[in-house]
Amino acid sequence: MSDLKAKFDEAVNYIQTAEGDFKPSNEMKLEFYALYKQATEGDVSGKRPGMMDFVGRAKYDAWDKLKGMSKDDAMQQYVDKLEALK
Repeated sequence: MSDLKAKFDEAVNYIQTAEGDFKPSNEMKLEFYALYKQATEGDVSGKRPGMMDFVGRAKYDAWDKLKGMSKDDAMQQYVDKLEALK
């Protein structure tokens, strides 16, 4: 396992199990979500959710903004963003 992948997995685990001081805004949650999806699945696929699916549409749009970013770049940005918050 690469060092980047290990750091990424550690950061994902931290965010998923974070308690106490870590209270990200909805915008920050979307950024982490989009970076996670780009790092694990690559470019967004499928149809954009309908107008009434506000959460699904916001997630899709956030992920779509990262189209073309490599999985490694997405992992690195995810780790860097979390480190900046600590």
